[in-house]
Parts: sequence; C-alpha cells; structure tokens
Amino acid sequence: MLAQFTRFVAVALSGLLTLYFWVLVIAAVLSWVNPDPYNPIVRFLRAVTEPVLNQVRRKLPFVYAGGIDFSPLVVILAIQAIQMIVVPTLFRLAAQIQPGGAYVVG
Repeated sequence: MLAQFTRFVAVALSGLLTLYFWVLVIAAVLSWVNPDPYNPIVRFLRAVTEPVLNQVRRKLPFVYAGGIDFSPLVVILAIQAIQMIVVPTLFRLAAQIQPGGAYVVG
C-alpha cells in the first residue's frame, strides 16, 4: 500500500511539474508579444506563474539583468532538477518498499 502511494506521488509530481513547465513556457512566450491583459487565458497564466516568478526575483535579484527577466529560466531549471532527482528517487523508494519490487518509471 505504501509503495503504491509513493509511486502515485512520483507520477503525480512528474505530471504536475510537466504541466507547470508548459504553462511557464507559454506564459514566457506570450510575454514577448504583449498580449491583452484582460484576456482570461492571459490572466490565468499570470495568476499561476507570477507568484513563483516573484519569489525567484525577490530571492535572486540578479535574474533580471540587461532588461531581460531570467526568472522563468531559473524555474524551468529547478523543475528539471526535481524531475531528474526527486521523481526517480521516489520510484526507487517505492520499489524498495514493495518486497521484490522492480524499478519501473511511469
């Protein structure tokens, strides 16, 4: 039971990180074209991404350099690091918890 829950957490975390990655990429691309701020999709994207990006900008003030905001890149790198380190670790943990379990990703 615990192995299945751990595997579920790994799959859910991976899926949420992938979804947030694409939301962040879309929001970054939209920021280049100056979209209508009253558009519901633009408002949703900003509502979802700005809290995280503002935290990065506040903690790492050097991410805004030369008029370019690198905070989306920092968040994307963090997402990739979590997907490469935390998610496989959760899968390995699930395999170790389950007696005779094999390491299966996905």
